Amino acid sequence: MSNGTEPAFSIQHEEGETRGRYVIHLDKGNAEMTYSKAGDSLLIIDHTFVPSSMRKQSIGAALVRHAVEEARHAGKKIMPLCSFVNAQFARHPEWNDVLDR
Repeated sequence: MSNGTEPAFSIQHEEGETRGRYVIHLDKGNAEMTYSKAGDSLLIIDHTFVPSSMRKQSIGAALVRHAVEEARHAGKKIMPLCSFVNAQFARHPEWNDVLDR
């Protein structure tokens, strides 16, 4: 799920009853974006982590884009408490349909 400017990564979605995460397994550690569920239709993204040696490679952006696409497909909204995710939403007004402030 790339827009052509980001490299393709294998993103796994791990979901529990009240929390979940999107994770990319890398040679130098895992990148992840975690969220809490608020009901059946809202994901509150609270944290994004990319190993320092892997930063500047659009890994975090790929995680956010993947979550946006999944939320859109499932009819859910995203509340970005994480500053990185909030900045990504500011850069991508086309994601406003899934944004919940």
